[in-house]
Amino acid sequence: MFASVYNSLISRRHLITSSILGYGLTKTQPLRATNNSAENHDHLDFSLPKDNLYAFGKLWGSYSETPTFGGYQGVQFARVGTKRLLPLFGYVGFGNMQSRMNDDHSINIRGTEAGYFTDLKSGEIIDTWKNPWTKETVEVFPFINRMMRGHLTELMPKFVMGNSLVDEPTLMNEADAETGDDTIQFILPWQRIGDQYLLTWEYSHEYTNPVTKEKWPKAHTSKVINPSEHFSFYTPVNTMNDRSIPSSPFHAGFMRTSPWWPWMKMGNNLPDGALFGRMHSYQITGTIDDIQQTGWGQTNPKGTWEAYSEEVEPEIS
Repeated sequence: MFASVYNSLISRRHLITSSILGYGLTKTQPLRATNNSAENHDHLDFSLPKDNLYAFGKLWGSYSETPTFGGYQGVQFARVGTKRLLPLFGYVGFGNMQSRMNDDHSINIRGTEAGYFTDLKSGEIIDTWKNPWTKETVEVFPFINRMMRGHLTELMPKFVMGNSLVDEPTLMNEADAETGDDTIQFILPWQRIGDQYLLTWEYSHEYTNPVTKEKWPKAHTSKVINPSEHFSFYTPVNTMNDRSIPSSPFHAGFMRTSPWWPWMKMGNNLPDGALFGRMHSYQITGTIDDIQQTGWGQTNPKGTWEAYSEEVEPEIS
C-alpha cells in the first residue's frame, strides 16, 4: 500500500514541487552503531524535566543540522450511533522535524507536515470523494502545514486553539500530568520494556469551530469541535540514552477521533456521528535539499479546521 501511495504522490506535478513531501525516501543515512548493552548508556533521569525535554526533542526530531523525516498511514472510520465502525478512506502523511536544545534546558522544535486521503482499495490519493450519506461528490481537502514552531520549557505546555477569549487551552498529556500543583513539570510517562522505551503522548482539544455555520453551512458540523490524538511510541533505549546520537528513531501506533472533516460537507446530516482513525507512524533519518527552514519561534498549533477556514472560500459570502 505504501508503494502505491508514494507513486501517487510523485506522479502529481503540484506535489513534486511541495517542500514537504517524499521526505527521506530517496536519501537516507544510517544511525551510528551503538553498543548492544543498554546499561552502558543508562544515564537519562526521567524524574528530571530537563531530561524529559531532551528525550522528547530527540524522539520527535533531531538535534543535528538537518531534520528527521517520517510518515504515517492508516484508515479513517465513521462512528454513527451504536452502529459498527464503517471504513471510509485511508489517511497518509509525511513530515520533517528538527530540534534545538537551549542553555536553559528548554527546547525549540520546527517542521512541516502534510496529510492526504486515499482510496481504500487502490491506496491512491483521492481528489474527490462520494459522501455515502448525502450522495454528493465533494472535493477533498489535503492538510498542509508549512510552518510548525514550538518552544517547550520545564513546565508542561498548553495548546491555545480556537477563540482565546472563550476557549480553555489544552494541557498536553493531561491523563499522565502531575496536576496537583499550580505549575506542572514537564514529566512524561516513559517506561522501559526490554531494549525499548515506551512513551504515551496525547492531546484532547475542545474549542470553537472556525468553520462557522454562517459562512460554511455544509462544511460546518457543530459550534464546538473536539479532535484528539493518542500516540504510543517505541524507541531504542541505547540510542535514546547515547547523547552523541542526535535523534532516536521510533515506530508508533496512534488513534485519532474528531468530528467529520469539513470537506466531507456533512452539515447537520448526522449530528451523532464522528470519525475514528487507526494509524501507525514512523521516523527515518535522511536529508532533502529543497526543505528550507528558517527561524525557530512559536506558532499556535494548526488543525484541518483552521486551515480549511483560511484557504477555502466561504459557501456564503
